Amino acid sequence: MKKYDVIILTDKRYVNPIEINPYTKNVLDEDNYVKIALENQGLKVNRLSWDDASFDWSTTRYVLFRTTWDYFDRFSEFSEWLNKVSQQTILLNSERIIRWNIDKHYLQDLQQNGVHICESYFIEQGTTQSLKELSNQFGLKEFVLKPCISGAARHTYKTNPENIETLEAVFSELITEEAMILQPFQYNIVKKGEISLMVMNGKFTHAVLKIAKSGDFRVQDDFGGSVHSYSPTQEEIDFAENAVKACIDLPIYARVDIFTDNNDKLAIAELELIEPELWFRKHPAAADELAKGIKQLINKDEKVI
Repeated sequence: MKKYDVIILTDKRYVNPIEINPYTKNVLDEDNYVKIALENQGLKVNRLSWDDASFDWSTTRYVLFRTTWDYFDRFSEFSEWLNKVSQQTILLNSERIIRWNIDKHYLQDLQQNGVHICESYFIEQGTTQSLKELSNQFGLKEFVLKPCISGAARHTYKTNPENIETLEAVFSELITEEAMILQPFQYNIVKKGEISLMVMNGKFTHAVLKIAKSGDFRVQDDFGGSVHSYSPTQEEIDFAENAVKACIDLPIYARVDIFTDNNDKLAIAELELIEPELWFRKHPAAADELAKGIKQLINKDEKVI
C-alpha cells in the first residue's frame, strides 16, 4: 500500500510562505483547487516542493506537476531529480512528455503531425553566424529571439533593424550555451491577444485571453499582461484538442496557447505540458475533470494489479 495517491508539486517558495502577496495567493489557491478536487475523489493527497529531499517518493502512486516554477532556473538539478524520481513513482505529465515539451524543438514534431505552428527558425548551439546574418538569411526584419529551453519570457527579445546591433553580444553569448529560436513578430498577438485553452484528459474545459500591456508584446502577467475570461469558437476548441492529440503521448493536462498569425491562420504559440498556469480559479470544474482523470488512472492500475 502507498501512503499517498497523489503528491501535488510546487517549489519551495510556495510551501508555507510567510508573506502572502496577490501572486502567491493565486499559486496557493490554484493548488488548493486541485487538492480539494482530488480529495473529493477519495484520494490521499499531499503538496510538497519538488526538491524536498526528506520525502520518499516511492510512497506515492503519482506525482502531479503544478507550480514548480523554478525548474528552468535550476534545470540541471531538476533533470537529475527527474531521472531519479521517475524510477520511484509515476509522473503526471510523464517524464517522456516533460523532456519533450521542455525543448521548443517539439514545435517541429507538432508541425510534422499536421498542427500549424508559429513560423519558427531553430538556431542550434554553437552556430557562428551573427544575428544580422541569420535575419537576412530568413528574411526577418522584426522578430522575437528566445531560447529553446525557457520559461517566464527568459531571454526573450523583440528584435528589429534599430536594435539588432545591440543584441549581437547577447545572442553571441547565449548561442554558445544553448539553442535559440527566431520567430517573426506576430502583430495579432499585440492587437488581439493570445488565447490559452485548457485541455484535461484530451477534452477542452475552459479558456482565457491574455493581452499584453500597452507598449509591450509579452502577454505574461509577470510583465504587466492581463487575463480575461474567453469563450472560444468551435474551430479554436478543435484546434487545441487536435494539438494535444498530436503529442508523443496523451497528457492528462495541457494548456494550448494559440493566436492568429500574420497570415490570418490559427497557430500554436506554445503547448504547455509541464507546469502551466491553468486558471482553475476562473473555472473550478476543470480541477474536477483533472481529478477524475487521475482517479481513472488509479482505478485502471488497481484492475491490472
